[in-house]
Amino acid sequence: MKQLEVAQHAAQVGGVVLSKYFRQSFDVRMKQACDLVTTADVEAEHAIAAVIRAAFPDDAILGEESYSSDASAERLWVVDPLDGTTNFAHGIPHFAVSIGYYEAGEPVCGVVLNPARNDVYHAVRGEGAFGNGERLHVADHQALSESLVGVGFYYDRVAMMRATLDSIADLFGQQIHGIRRFGTASLDLAQVASGMFGAFFEYELSPWDFAAGRLLVEEAGGRITTCRGEPLPLAKTSVLASNGILHDSVQSIVERHLV
Repeated sequence: MKQLEVAQHAAQVGGVVLSKYFRQSFDVRMKQACDLVTTADVEAEHAIAAVIRAAFPDDAILGEESYSSDASAERLWVVDPLDGTTNFAHGIPHFAVSIGYYEAGEPVCGVVLNPARNDVYHAVRGEGAFGNGERLHVADHQALSESLVGVGFYYDRVAMMRATLDSIADLFGQQIHGIRRFGTASLDLAQVASGMFGAFFEYELSPWDFAAGRLLVEEAGGRITTCRGEPLPLAKTSVLASNGILHDSVQSIVERHLV
């Protein structure tokens, strides 16, 4: 489909911009406490938007840095030009370009690219999810005691962080194999889709953080909701993704501590 081709091309264009700046000198500023934005974020988003505009000039774009279209637009591109800015700013090669295309509020296709590793993930509604050309499947874990769980921390360092830590403690009480916090939600969702994580949760994410990764999880056979088990809105929300089998078990823990 043309939208997938455009998303893939736009992600590669954005990735070229990020690669140009990675481990080089660039300007960094704070959007809020512990929330960074770099020159690379802004330049990459403009480059991605230019590709989308050239192909679909009438479509709306919702981006993290510079584009603020209504999330209810009939044809909407949701763009995170640099997911994992803190990793990027510290020279850690775990960051991504994330592009999701939605129609009438539903995901149609999505692309997540880590340009530092040249890992690319994509999904199309009804056609499956793929990582570097290989079809993805969620883990077949039947119990939390078989699983590794991914987690994200929002920038709040008080109540929300405490709630996250309390949930982690309860998950360890279920004998999970471990917790991983990599700091790039789109890639965390790709890791659920790839069967690396049995589940992933974060108490607050923006739509550009999960717009593409959501479809990866669903098309790989998993389940993704809010931490209360509700359908994901295309808005700031909590996120819980899993292989489906473990969803209710993880939700019972993370919902208990949700603030």
